[in-house]
Amino acid sequence: MQFTKATRKQAKLRLALTGPSGSGKTYSALLMASGIGGKIAVVDTERSSASLYSHLAEFDALDLDPPYTPERFIEAVRAAEKAGYSVLILDSITHEWSGIGGCLELVDDIARSKYKGNSWSAWNDITPRHRAFLDVLMQSPLHIIATMRSKTETAQVEENGRKRVAKLGMKSEQRDGTEYEFTVVLDLVHDGHYATASKDRTGLFSGDPKPITTATGKTIIDWLNSGEQLRPEPPKEESDPGKITPTAGVMDRVAPDRVDMITQYVDRLKDACTREDGIAAAELTAEITDADEKVAVWKHLEPSERSFIKTAIAAAIAERESAEAQA
Repeated sequence: MQFTKATRKQAKLRLALTGPSGSGKTYSALLMASGIGGKIAVVDTERSSASLYSHLAEFDALDLDPPYTPERFIEAVRAAEKAGYSVLILDSITHEWSGIGGCLELVDDIARSKYKGNSWSAWNDITPRHRAFLDVLMQSPLHIIATMRSKTETAQVEENGRKRVAKLGMKSEQRDGTEYEFTVVLDLVHDGHYATASKDRTGLFSGDPKPITTATGKTIIDWLNSGEQLRPEPPKEESDPGKITPTAGVMDRVAPDRVDMITQYVDRLKDACTREDGIAAAELTAEITDADEKVAVWKHLEPSERSFIKTAIAAAIAERESAEAQA
């Protein structure tokens, strides 16, 4: 391990626009995309609403109809990447969560059909699929602008001995914590397409609400390109994917007589990921206790498999804690 001086690298945009219906999310997204430049693609779940703004910018649209499963969104992102677009607008990713065939509906369906109404177990099936969708957004070589609907969040509070419903503010209609995945999250208000930043790693949106224009996109792309250019990764050595060999680094610390066992263990773990069996994956992770062997196993898993396993473990812990709380 070696520490190096921290420098900001050139990056691709990961921006979320949130706001209630009619706040101008689609309009603002197209203005920013136009300012960023390059070929623009729009994945439209809002009944072709993006096409109403074809005068703002030149773009291609894909009308995405139900069911709004995570896999259909992933397929749309991959199609945009393959077609060579520069900027992708997802309008909106709320449908992946709460739309027809989205995650919430999938959980209800799976809970009824597979787990006798147990939604905790159903989340073991759905969370990895939702996580895979977010991973695709974060790892895409395109600039990503995602819109999310928001609604007023309320809570029951007690005041002077009486209970009343209090407004807590606006809340985006996506899974809690989704906003943490983005570099910038802008909350739109109805008045003149102005936005305030609820999250901003760029420092470009601090202070008073700012109007969204094509100049906003130009400012963002200048900031993204001002970082240090990324160095290409060195080519990886060819190896037999079906065989684990104790090579450099931590693999040298694995006992030779344990290598075959680890190979079989990795195969079982990969199989659980392929079958999307979160329970089996979580149980398998408990079989290896040696720290070096754990690192060796982790080294031979794909990023998507690692993400699935992390989610499976988190779901297992949550289910256990829930069961203990109810006991």
